[in-house]
Amino acid sequence: MINLSDILSTLKNKENIFLTGGAGVGKTTITREIIKEYEDEAKKVAKLASTGMAATLIGGQTLHSFLDLGIASDKDELELNGKYEIKKKIKKLIHSMDLIVIDEISMVSDTLFEMIALRLKQADFRGSLLVVGDFLQLPPVVRGYGEVRFAFEADEWKAFNFTKIELTHVYRTDDVEFIELLNHVRFGYIDEQIHNQLNEFIKPLPEDLSEFTFLFGKNASAHRHNKTQLEFIDNELFVKEAQVIKHLKSAKDAEVDRFMNDARIEKELELKIGSPVLFTRNSWNYFNGERGVVINIDASYIYVQKSDNVVVKLESVAQSKAMWKEKTIDGKKEMIEENLFSVYQFPIKLAFAITIHKSQGMSIEDLIIDTNEIFAPSQFYVALSRSSNPLRLNLIAPRVQWYELAFVNHKAMEFVRKDSAC
Repeated sequence: MINLSDILSTLKNKENIFLTGGAGVGKTTITREIIKEYEDEAKKVAKLASTGMAATLIGGQTLHSFLDLGIASDKDELELNGKYEIKKKIKKLIHSMDLIVIDEISMVSDTLFEMIALRLKQADFRGSLLVVGDFLQLPPVVRGYGEVRFAFEADEWKAFNFTKIELTHVYRTDDVEFIELLNHVRFGYIDEQIHNQLNEFIKPLPEDLSEFTFLFGKNASAHRHNKTQLEFIDNELFVKEAQVIKHLKSAKDAEVDRFMNDARIEKELELKIGSPVLFTRNSWNYFNGERGVVINIDASYIYVQKSDNVVVKLESVAQSKAMWKEKTIDGKKEMIEENLFSVYQFPIKLAFAITIHKSQGMSIEDLIIDTNEIFAPSQFYVALSRSSNPLRLNLIAPRVQWYELAFVNHKAMEFVRKDSAC
């Protein structure tokens, strides 16, 4: 069993950690616990990821903004854009950190990792680095038809001498057969038995599609399905608008819009009494991906009844974008994290459909996966692993063979296999 105190003592010993494991093993949960332990001791933590959405999941910011990389995708572009040399304030900021967390490391390319290493060296960073993720999930985004290259392909990866900690216990489901199936799909291994098992999930679609959440590969499909299904409900339409509070005048509208998209916050949440919804975060009385039905709406609250008949009285909650700033406190200059703006919205979204990308971190019980919108390596695995109840999982028959859907980047597979064997 992985012990949190062992991880903390390794990090506080100034050793770097690579925290990994398949989907649903609690990587985000343990990462949040590590961050909380550090912050409770008034230690400074930079919470980073390569994409805005991944960054919002841990309440942080993108690597490019924190490290002042501009729009550069490699060191040559950094030089070309006049950003190769580190600014004084960025140097001070990085140097002041006790821990730097990089989430979704699978989406970090080798050239981005080289720039990260450059900045840490320039700033004489003396804290610890915690990189989190699974290289058999979503790969780095590549411009055009370029070759996908991962963080572990950078020379600097070895130089960090990561202690690897692999989480293996799947919390999302306790169905042993399904967990084994997921593991095979994670490695792109489809034999006749796996092929037949996947075929069993192809069932006639229920007449009432509102009972299930469709998982699509494209935003437009999810949006269209949500809109169509909502129209079927013959009740009054309520629109709950997100409220934005800017704490600093420098906060720009475009930045707020981008944050809302990344954080899965609806600008205008359209609901009707009777519409099914998914919770989009964890709380003491609901979890991310849990399903419920709206039973009442008033000026301040939305009442959602869950499948166990428990009614949750929801109010809008704040999600904030924070930035590091140098402030003078008691006559001493210090780096503190300050909220740029906060967005208030109800932590739910329509449950008719969601994209695979935006379902990150969710455990969904009633699921229909449209396999014909899967186009990226490991995307099928990510989609399948959202299911918390295989008995309530439907797959739409693909136009190709299962092995063509369950494709994995061969370099990522080689790295994970070799790394696991070490």
